Order: sequence, then C-alpha cells, then structure tokens
Amino acid sequence: MIACSPALTFNALLEGANIDPAKVVVFRHRPTEPELNRNFDWIVAERPDLFDCYQNTHNSRTESAVKRARHVASFLRRGPGEAVFVGLYDIDGWEDLTSRQWAARPLHQELETYGMAGASGGATRETIAQFKLLETEFLEDWKRKLIIQWPGLERSWYRWADRNVFPVLAIAEDDLLARDMPVWSDISLTRAQIAILPRKWCDALRQWRGVYLIIDRSDRRLYVGSAGGNENLLQRWRDYARSGHGGNKHLKDRDPQNFTFSILQRVSPDLPQDELVRIETSWKTRLGSYWPDGLNDN
Repeated sequence: MIACSPALTFNALLEGANIDPAKVVVFRHRPTEPELNRNFDWIVAERPDLFDCYQNTHNSRTESAVKRARHVASFLRRGPGEAVFVGLYDIDGWEDLTSRQWAARPLHQELETYGMAGASGGATRETIAQFKLLETEFLEDWKRKLIIQWPGLERSWYRWADRNVFPVLAIAEDDLLARDMPVWSDISLTRAQIAILPRKWCDALRQWRGVYLIIDRSDRRLYVGSAGGNENLLQRWRDYARSGHGGNKHLKDRDPQNFTFSILQRVSPDLPQDELVRIETSWKTRLGSYWPDGLNDN
C-alpha cells in the first residue's frame, strides 16, 4: 500500500485528464442487502455485465442527477469513510423502460439470486431510465487499487465531483477486490457464489479432487459426493450450479439456492477410484447422509 500526499485529490486527477468535475457524478456503491453486500466484491471483479445492470438504473432522484451528467465515477465501499475506485464511465444516453421491462431483465433477475432486493423499488414508477454506461481507460492501472476518502454522511451514496473534495488516501499494489482464498477446510460457498468465483479460486479448485458436502439450508439435510480422476471439484460444483441437482435423484425437487458447498476431504488426483469410493462411503455413513435421513440414494 502506497500512502499518498494529502494534496492529491480525485478532483485533481479528473482535471488532469481534462474531465470537468462539474459533469461527473460520483457513486459509492454500498448494497444495503446483507447477502448482496457479501457477494458484491466478486460481482464487480468477475461479472462486469452484472455490475453494469446494477448501476445503470436508479431511483428517481439519482436518475435525475445522472441525466444531467456526462460521466459516472464508480467507487465501492471500503470501511467507514473510504471507497475503492472501480472505473469512470461515459454516459451515452438512456432508454426508458416500463417497470415490468425493468424487472424482467435477465441480469436483474440474476442479481436477485445474489441477494438483491426484488422489483419493489421500481414497481410503482411509470418509466425507469436505463443508462448506457461506457467504461473508459481513465486511471486504468489504478482500478480497484485507488482509495479515496468519502466526505460527509455515509448514507449519501452519490455526489457531484465539483461540489466535494475526495482526498486520495492510498494506492494498493494488488487488486483490493481479489479476496484471499481460505484454506480448503474453511471453504463454504452458495450455488450463486460458484458462478462468480475469483479466477484464483477457480484455478485452485480446478486442481483439487476429493469428497464434498452439500447442505440444504432449508432443512439441514446432507448430500455427500466426490470428484476424482480427471474430474475436479470445480467441474462437479459447476454442474450443480448449472442444473441445480447434478443428476442426483433426491436433489431434483429441491431449491438449489438453499445449497451450501464445502470440502470434507482432499485426495490425490491419481488415487484409485475404488479407494475414493471407500472414503466417500465412509463419510456418508459417519454423517448419516443416506436417504431418507439424508439426500444420498446410494
């Protein structure tokens, strides 16, 4: 982390790039929904399409401000009074959606699976402007690294750049949204999170084989499975993320949004298949995951 001079401000960086701060609305995204807030770093880092959907429509007050701007500077909350730079976007017009069109957008509905509140926020509005935001190369090397101080009240999540001063506090050496991977025994993921895993996590899970556990949080029933040989844990979990059941009989009638995935035991990729089956069976017996108490059919 490199500390910066108190004299350096985000406003000055804009002016240095010949961008008029009076035409810039600055966002500090801070999802109020607890589950979405937990997933938001990964959404911003790994799914720019979802992040675009999140920030291209707003409540009527914010919408009015964005219509008067030329640029949006997006930041993400980082502790009290701080924010991390995500990117600067040009505003290339907008289209008016009905509340039904707004709520029916596939990416909007996918965001709901990550914990975003439903369509109630726009259900009573006649039209909602969907802005076309084009990401620029402004501060390209400092995206997800530059930290500013957010002035004033935390709940005021957007500001006009020219009416505020945003001191630059520091510039990190590494991506601040790339959350460190825990040790394998501490991993616990939802089905939705599997679809937005950071690349470093995917690289590790692509190498790992072993016995895994699925818990249905609705009734705490268990399913034990395994991945070995040419199959890896990432591949198996992504199968569940796509289908919701991975072809397993007693998972098919359940809501996969309630599933949590973890690793019970890692094994060598060249472990003989019959030995892996023995280990898997042992876990099923010890955890009582056989039907009807659990979700394993055999």
